[in-house]
Amino acid sequence: MMATLPTPNRYDDQREKLAQYFDGTARKAWIDLTSTTKVSGIRATVRAGRDAMRAQLLGWLPEDLRRRDLLDAGCGTGSLSVEAACRGAVVTAIDVAQGLVDIARERAPSYLGHGRIDWRVGDMLDPALGSFDHVVAMDSLIHYTLPDMVWALSALTGRCTGSILFTFAPYTPLLGAMNNVGKLFPRSDRSPAIVPIAESELRAALSGFDGWEVRRSGRISSGFYKSHGMELVKR
Repeated sequence: MMATLPTPNRYDDQREKLAQYFDGTARKAWIDLTSTTKVSGIRATVRAGRDAMRAQLLGWLPEDLRRRDLLDAGCGTGSLSVEAACRGAVVTAIDVAQGLVDIARERAPSYLGHGRIDWRVGDMLDPALGSFDHVVAMDSLIHYTLPDMVWALSALTGRCTGSILFTFAPYTPLLGAMNNVGKLFPRSDRSPAIVPIAESELRAALSGFDGWEVRRSGRISSGFYKSHGMELVKR
């Protein structure tokens, strides 16, 4: 599939850093960001952008998800998982941050119609999770380098029979400048390091995935939130 793959240790190291961050100083800020609580102007644009991206990705999934298994890879506080379950999906929702999964469980409605959610804490690439019809990784790979992102997506293709929806931070000179400016803001307005990736380089790497192709693609820009969604589908 790929000539060379990065060692899993780089992915593992970054995953552990993210777990510590989201279970530490970022926990309260992330809970506020994904609720209706009033937040700063910067975070309000991020909230709006995430809402738009979630709607875009859900729009790429079948409207009727009954009898479909879906992996929410990096579920955070669970909004996408709940919406997918309400459309009938059997969702495995997993995140590295125990605190965020705890909040997701608390927020989830008791009745999900035909769907259900299995909340888990751990690695979204764990083979023990099984296989799925669809995988969604919204803003959960944006903290990884291009080789590590491609390695992770390659691992997910072996456990998915339909589509993989994911996001990346698109590289532009403006985004690079905004990221540098963001470092000047107080810690409460800062997020963990995001790795901007050139879309052309990512597409070139994904072209090496045997039996898979990029179908839909769409960018969301909302203030400090710049994210690009892609749909990988099995041929």
